[in-house]
Formats: sequence, C-alpha cells, structure tokens
Amino acid sequence: MAFRPLHDRVVVKRLDSEEKTKGGIIIPDTAKEKPQEGEIVAVGPGARDEAGKLVPLDVKAGDRVLFGKWSGTEVKIDGEDLLIMKESDILGVVA
Repeated sequence: MAFRPLHDRVVVKRLDSEEKTKGGIIIPDTAKEKPQEGEIVAVGPGARDEAGKLVPLDVKAGDRVLFGKWSGTEVKIDGEDLLIMKESDILGVVA
C-alpha cells in the first residue's frame, strides 16, 4: 500500500536501540524504552501560511531525526510499525 501524509505531517520509522546494557545484560522488549530516533519514510507537501501560500517542510525522506517521547500516532502500514507526526513534533535532524 502506498501512503502519502497530508499537510505538514511526516511518516517516521523508529530506529532500533541497543539490545544489551554495557554489562551484557539482555533487556526484554517489555522493559525497553521506545527509541526517540527515527528515519523519515515520507513527508507531506507542507502547510499553508496565513496568505494561503504553501510552505514546504524542512525535512525530507531519508533524514534521521529526534522526536519527543510521546510524539506521533503509531500505525501499522504493510506490516511495519510506523509513526505519523507533525513536523513541529520533530526536535532536530541528526547529521
């Protein structure tokens, strides 16, 4: 299924965090915090300003980004867990 977000929304795939602690202890999935870093899969065309002019997004597909712990809405598209969030929920782009 092809999915295109609307307006200033982006689709983000969470990046997996480390599976073990420094001491080598394996952390079960139920105890792990969800990563706050992800890769943008798709972006919307942008938001409109007060004059009705389309303002494009500052991020693009393929960018690695950091986002807030509770940001976005979790969805499953083609069996893959993704997040849909507004561009304003993104804290920054990882260089």
